[in-house]
Amino acid sequence: MSLNDWLLFLHVLAAFVLVAAEVLFTFLIAWLWKRDAPSDIARVSGISRLGNVLVGVGAVGVLILGIVLAFEADSYAIWDPWIVAAIVLWLAFAELGRRTGKAYDAAGARARTLVSEGRDEPNAELGAMFRSRAGLGFHLASVAVLLLLLLDMIFKPGA
Repeated sequence: MSLNDWLLFLHVLAAFVLVAAEVLFTFLIAWLWKRDAPSDIARVSGISRLGNVLVGVGAVGVLILGIVLAFEADSYAIWDPWIVAAIVLWLAFAELGRRTGKAYDAAGARARTLVSEGRDEPNAELGAMFRSRAGLGFHLASVAVLLLLLLDMIFKPGA
């Protein structure tokens, strides 16, 4: 296998890792949507740390390997419209993910605090924090942007 083949393989693998993280977060959000118990939310916020690692590895891998591929491949250039669009979509995905994390991490931290204080009764305030429309909106927008990014990579419009 050539260097280009390896780069492409690792780039696609990083994309799978990124998609896996988004699927994990989607399932966690859906599972916790109707729950108000701090222990449930605290437990899932622990699982979300795995998702954070996957997003970091996948996002950095996709970006760096994609840029290297753009310079390495003779048939592509970094200024090709579909590559520029991919970088813009990547930046939008990163910002939406940051905002999503900010919304849900606050609920997770509050849940861990309540559990450490021995207060595990259903908590309406905590449930409302977790069911934040802003957090859900940012997550759904990040899923949509990731889908657009994948479509851009698959179909390479303008190439």
